[in-house]
Amino acid sequence: MMEPRELALKTAKMLDEKKAMDVTIIDISPKSSFADYFVMASAGSERQMDSLVDNIEDLLEPAGVFPKSIEGKRSSGWILMDYGDVVINVMTEAMREKYNIERIWGDCENVDINKLEV
Repeated sequence: MMEPRELALKTAKMLDEKKAMDVTIIDISPKSSFADYFVMASAGSERQMDSLVDNIEDLLEPAGVFPKSIEGKRSSGWILMDYGDVVINVMTEAMREKYNIERIWGDCENVDINKLEV
């Protein structure tokens, strides 16, 4: 079983490598009872968003890690993948601006994906 921090970092690094924009990990554990980390990523198009979601599944399934649920669809501009302690949000830039989840969790620490080892 993968630790939540490792899952968040591994996913965020892969999203970054696949050219997702503004990849961010927010440590919500001090303020949240439902998860420890949010992974946020923006896609330039609905097609890229779909591809990023497929890449996440391809990365985690071989390790036996499957989402509890996947909410949203490509046409909505936002897909949420619930992995229990890690919630991954892949959305279009417009949706990310509109909902501004980072502001809601603004008092939580952002984890720099470039400074940490997976």
